Amino acid sequence: MCRSFSKVLIGSVLALFFLMPTQVEGQSAFRFKNHQKRDNIHFQLLNNLVVIPVKVNGKELSFILDTGARHTLLFSLSEIDSVEVNNVTPIKIRGLGAGGTIDALKSVKNTLEVGNAMDRNHTLYVIFDETINFSPKMGVPIHGVLGYDFFKDFIVETKYSQERLIFYDPKQYNPKECKKCLTFDLQMNDFKPYIKPTIYHDGSVNEVNLLLDSGSSDALWLFNEDWAIHEIPKNYFDDFLGFGISGGIFGKRSKLDGLSLGSFEFNDVNVSFPEPEAIREINLDGNRDGSLGAEILKRFTVILDYPSRKISLEKNHFYKEPFHYNMAGIEVQHDGAVTVHSFVDPQGINLEPNRNSATDAIEIRVNPILNFFLTPRYVVAQVREGSPAASVGIEKGDEVVSINGKPSYKYKLYEISELFMSKENRRISMELNRDGSIYRVKFVLKKVL
Repeated sequence: MCRSFSKVLIGSVLALFFLMPTQVEGQSAFRFKNHQKRDNIHFQLLNNLVVIPVKVNGKELSFILDTGARHTLLFSLSEIDSVEVNNVTPIKIRGLGAGGTIDALKSVKNTLEVGNAMDRNHTLYVIFDETINFSPKMGVPIHGVLGYDFFKDFIVETKYSQERLIFYDPKQYNPKECKKCLTFDLQMNDFKPYIKPTIYHDGSVNEVNLLLDSGSSDALWLFNEDWAIHEIPKNYFDDFLGFGISGGIFGKRSKLDGLSLGSFEFNDVNVSFPEPEAIREINLDGNRDGSLGAEILKRFTVILDYPSRKISLEKNHFYKEPFHYNMAGIEVQHDGAVTVHSFVDPQGINLEPNRNSATDAIEIRVNPILNFFLTPRYVVAQVREGSPAASVGIEKGDEVVSINGKPSYKYKLYEISELFMSKENRRISMELNRDGSIYRVKFVLKKVL
């Protein structure tokens, strides 16, 4: 099957689940092309998520590497000039969110390449729903998700601080000696890895069974509010948590006193509690209590060994970073492009006699050049009620023209997100366009918790 599309473009969460058979497709496996021992590739770390280049039947695309995904998913097809997928049949899939099931296509016998690794018999699940689009939240095109089908064939080392992914042939892998590393057992359930950290809050201690979810940019999701939420004094705020395959996800954000993985310990850890509607139809096998996401994982070099069901962690320079929430109360996303014009230095000078001058002097006429170029357009996607941004009248759909005197197009999307989480009492000024009218606002970042 071949389809062509014209050009067009998480929240903080990408979480995928499927209503489909879970059997492993026969003979599907990644192998190195040249029988090498290992390969390594550069990735982009965006919103704590690992984005890697993946070739699908010869077409290079961008995929999120997601330990929480059982199957390989292909979406955002409107951004792809053309892509070919093979042998398709209709199917239903279901994800986090309250939107129910959506239609998709199961496609078999595809060729996927990651670096020098190739799988010639790969199964894809193709979504044509244009509302399933994580690119605006990431600031770059995202075409799909790659999970278990990759991890099962390699020992995968993710160097978050260096943005390098190294993957090894398990049969030729010689683990390096690492005195500062800790190794933990993984439990595999429905082809997904689970780990059991300990959480601490208000004097209570609980061991929890969490999905190891590198496709969630949050630190921690829990499904039992009794572990942390209370009304007096109120220790949470309602917020938009992100997008899942089945729609938007809302819930509560709060803080835990602490979390530990062996001797690795974190204090004042961000935690989110999704609304029951968002997870109601998800099969929570294995007494799953929630998810351990990439805001924790990025603080380590992570070695995942699915064949031996082990995970090794070593601290990196992100380890001691504090856990911050968005203190502005707005989410900004990419929304197409706008035309910007500017004057640039002249490329030449015209020398002509000034015929009106008594001395017949030479007039130097400088011709400035007007330059036009396309830049990313950013808009406000969500506004949290009662937030600093809401208090000054910012509304969903406002176009962001500038932030702190700097044109918005000079920011990467992740830089805007980092600015809003950066420092309590930081002053933010914004210039916004609403229905053709420009207005300016100022507010101060405030801690919610």
